Amino acid sequence: MQAYIKHTSIAALMDRSNVDTDQIIPKNFLKKIERTGFGIHLFHNWRFLSDNVTPNPDFELNKIAFQGAKILVAGENFGCGSSREHAQWAIAEYGFNTIISTKFADIFFNNCFKNAILPIKVTKTELSTLMSEIKENEGVEFTVDLEDQTVTTRSGAIISFDIDSYRKESLLSGLDDIACTLKHEDKIRAFEDAQKKKLPWLWP
Repeated sequence: MQAYIKHTSIAALMDRSNVDTDQIIPKNFLKKIERTGFGIHLFHNWRFLSDNVTPNPDFELNKIAFQGAKILVAGENFGCGSSREHAQWAIAEYGFNTIISTKFADIFFNNCFKNAILPIKVTKTELSTLMSEIKENEGVEFTVDLEDQTVTTRSGAIISFDIDSYRKESLLSGLDDIACTLKHEDKIRAFEDAQKKKLPWLWP
């Protein structure tokens, strides 16, 4: 998993509430078991016209000002719906590594950390501040500092956010759950060796 580092990036605005996972990655694209190849289908039904090829000029993320954005500022209850982890795969491959909202669906929120995506919860007032700044200057850049747990806007507004210490260190180190477990491989191996001696009939 790629380590999350402090960065300054364009902040794209999706001023929509209750964006569900079927809109993030429609079910007809869930035919693969690999983690790759989903980014091109992110928000497919909104990004493209009915021919499934032509970009929809009315869809906000198709704006030239938002191209290359790593930060997505979204409305309340982002990621609701089914628990498909393909949603995070599509978001990450498209290029976003940070999502800011007032509320996330629980499973979606937890899956973000497993895929090097930082979901930041802010208050309604803070979200309004961020959205207003983007609307006034589309293409504006924000700085996200995970170590200091802050989002800083071009105008100088600084918003602090909370994050579980284990998840923070995992993102900063680029370690998923398996990698974190393997950090204790010596202790795991020692325990297994002791169990083999204590209960030899359990091992062939």
